[in-house]
Amino acid sequence: MQKYLEWARRERPIWQAVSILLVAGGLFVVAVPFVIVSLAGWLDQAWGLPRLALGPVNAVVGFVLLLAGGFVAFWSVQAEARLGGGTPVPMIPTRRLVVVPPYAYCRNPMVLGTVLAYLSIGAFLGSASAVGIVLVLGMLLIAYVKLVEEKELRLRFGPEYEEYLRTTPLLLPRLTLARPPSQPRHPSG
Repeated sequence: MQKYLEWARRERPIWQAVSILLVAGGLFVVAVPFVIVSLAGWLDQAWGLPRLALGPVNAVVGFVLLLAGGFVAFWSVQAEARLGGGTPVPMIPTRRLVVVPPYAYCRNPMVLGTVLAYLSIGAFLGSASAVGIVLVLGMLLIAYVKLVEEKELRLRFGPEYEEYLRTTPLLLPRLTLARPPSQPRHPSG
């Protein structure tokens, strides 16, 4: 936990922040989907799983999931950078707690967007194992949020974060704002 707090105190030049964000983005946008596709293909073949081929339905569902997930994920990154003065990468966390949309709808729109975008892989491939891999990945991301990130945010933002925890759902967004958002604040993920 000390390392996370140290990262939060450290000032980084913009070029370094952009570089780290690009590497992390490459990991989540290129490397993880590649692993999901590769592992799903291998599991489907090894286990003899049939494809869930529904013709154009696969493409439509996949496209909708990809657009929705990508939109939510990029909206989250933009809110963290513009309002929070940081990124979703733990080494360059936000300086302020962000509770305005998308963070006003759920505490982890980044995880929600990521899982939706990755589920599009299962839809495009018609692969049940790809969907299973994504659901396991989503559970691991939520475990990280609950076991690491929330502790760090409690230490950094105190009562302000406790109030946010109490009033905002973890992952499944509420469709209306319970209260008007106040000053820009942030839970990183």
